[in-house]
Amino acid sequence: MTLPVARKSVSAKSESVAAGAVAERELRLRVYAGSVIAMGPGKAELLSAIEATGSISAAARELGMSYKRGWDLVAIMNEHFASPLVSTSAGGTGGGGTRLTPLGVRVLRDYRRMHDLALSAIAGDLRRFRKHLK
Repeated sequence: MTLPVARKSVSAKSESVAAGAVAERELRLRVYAGSVIAMGPGKAELLSAIEATGSISAAARELGMSYKRGWDLVAIMNEHFASPLVSTSAGGTGGGGTRLTPLGVRVLRDYRRMHDLALSAIAGDLRRFRKHLK
């Protein structure tokens, strides 16, 4: 089961597909490890937010999800890749922190690239397909 991830609001103009642009939400690439989604748009957004904030808690908050949900998604990713994608260090006088591991950075980059390639590959077909929708 995939839970929706809250996204920052987007103006109606940028959501419009009248100009034939392919909206991000029209393609949701997911990579499975067995029956588990190892990487998808929500997990990629979480990794990106962790990279930007240095915190699972702040990243989850930025995406409108609970701290527990953020940790659960990180645990799923860390469990299903060859090595962890996210590394945490305990707090203390200098404070704790969270960062993407080198593999985490690579996986996020590769996922974004695959997503962009897939989106480009279907753009024309999707524009034609939309003509059948109400």
